[in-house]
Amino acid sequence: MGEKQMQSGFSRLKELAAGHRGSYIASVVFAILGVAGTMVPYIAVSHIIIKLIEGQRSFAFYLSWCAVAALGYLAKSLFHSISTTLSHKATFAVISELRYRIAEKLTRVPMGYVLNTPSGKIKNSMVEKVDSIEPALAHVLPEMTSNLLIPLCIVCYLFVLDWRMALISLITLPIGALCYMGMMKDYETKFGKYVGVSKHMNATAVEYINGIEVIKAFGQSASSYAKFSKAVRENAEYGLSWMKEVQIYFAMGIGIWPSVLIGVLPLGCVFYMNGSLSAPVFITVMILALGIVAPLLSALYYTDDIAKIGTIMGDIGSLLDEKELIRPRVPAKPQGLDIKLHNLSFSYDKIEILHNVSLSIPAFSVTALVGPSGGGKSTIAKLIASFWDVDGGSVSIGGVDVKNIPSEQLNDMIAYVAQDTYLFDETVLENIRMGNPKASDDAVKAVAQSAGCHDFILSLEHGYDTVAGGAGGHLSGGERQRIAIARAMLKDAPIVILDEATAYTDPENESVIQSAIAKLVEGKTLIVIAHRLSTITDSDQIIVIDRGRVADWGRHEELLASSPLYRSMWQAHISAKDNVKDNVYEEAAHV
Repeated sequence: MGEKQMQSGFSRLKELAAGHRGSYIASVVFAILGVAGTMVPYIAVSHIIIKLIEGQRSFAFYLSWCAVAALGYLAKSLFHSISTTLSHKATFAVISELRYRIAEKLTRVPMGYVLNTPSGKIKNSMVEKVDSIEPALAHVLPEMTSNLLIPLCIVCYLFVLDWRMALISLITLPIGALCYMGMMKDYETKFGKYVGVSKHMNATAVEYINGIEVIKAFGQSASSYAKFSKAVRENAEYGLSWMKEVQIYFAMGIGIWPSVLIGVLPLGCVFYMNGSLSAPVFITVMILALGIVAPLLSALYYTDDIAKIGTIMGDIGSLLDEKELIRPRVPAKPQGLDIKLHNLSFSYDKIEILHNVSLSIPAFSVTALVGPSGGGKSTIAKLIASFWDVDGGSVSIGGVDVKNIPSEQLNDMIAYVAQDTYLFDETVLENIRMGNPKASDDAVKAVAQSAGCHDFILSLEHGYDTVAGGAGGHLSGGERQRIAIARAMLKDAPIVILDEATAYTDPENESVIQSAIAKLVEGKTLIVIAHRLSTITDSDQIIVIDRGRVADWGRHEELLASSPLYRSMWQAHISAKDNVKDNVYEEAAHV
């Protein structure tokens, strides 16, 4: 990850945290008080040792200083608890706001971006990545700040006691700094690479788990496991090689840096012997010097957390910076429902897939888009629904460019039924009701009846109250499609787009689906994409799309006579249907 992206991530986080600055400042103050509380026992012990050397025999004196030490520990626990509570409260508010922004962003980016981005990636950004910054964000600011300030205060106090001993207590600091610099050499590059190999390992693991059924069915367990194993090994090897690079610096730093008594003890003895250093000051310096390095080491341990926050916020920032669909807020006034595409061009991943497409779809007509797979049929349908902005040309409805129609208004005008129907982990009733959240239960059931799914819904364990499962996993493909059609019927939009909506339909239920579609599109403008040409022979017009261009258009009979491509597609379709029938008859003969 580049430095600019990481800095952008920190800037965004700073903006999110701005509204909770007071809580974070208070958290830092209490964290400092908590760390100061840990210093109190050191001071108490130094007083006790000094008085023991001086021959103090008062039990009350020692008891009082033991009480002071205990109060220091109690203060540390109390202030640390308050600091943690304040920082976590502010952090939870920040990550909630971050999730809200991601969710809102998804409503403003092109629908095509959402569809073409793996759902796991978006979910990872919204859930796992946001969750992972919580511990670091809640602890880094208060604890790192306090762990840096307290040693500074101790050193200042040591300078007050004896400037020579203060300097001597810092003798290992340059060594620690050099070791730290060695550890941090090319840190950003190495950390970015580590994140990269970790992402690759996670992606390979997800692919292995999600594809386990196919892997086993085709006997690819060994090769797929080898791919996963290689990713795990690369991740481990890189982590190990990085650790080996910094091990010498870490060992020297952790071994030498905390050894402040290396200089304090012998030189302090020299000063004490020549009378330039008193015993009480010598003892106090030795005890307090031990408290300098530990907080600094604790602060350094947060280095990875800071880099982690920057990396994660940079990744999330790339989502939040996605280009949005800019649409007006004032409702447009289309004159009718005629749909026109004029010199339409569109690129995906910098590859142009539609080239100067022009076509007209009259209101209340049935238009079928057919052609070889990958020719651009679904892309045209999605551009009509404004899933993306076009690169060139225009899409208009009722004489108004879709770019000038507010998103909410356009959504109300179009019902889109895709090949891969998504159902929520809700009841069947609520999944249908999504077409019109205000619809009554009776209205939902009436639509289900019209869509031909009422009977199979009643056969489910809990009828309409049966939970469909994540993505509709408890239902078959044909059942999901019928529910999607019912949902579109309930929406009652004037324009209906069916993108391979009968793809999963078996012959037994095809007539039911076709009947449901006929009821769905009564008095509406219908655009249908189909590979089963027999289902669109009665269309008002059939547009043949090939390699991103309009190859031919007309009615079924006209295209059979004039379009070689359509004729060959029709012959292939009829041949495939005949083969299916022959296979069925052969199987029946063997029964």
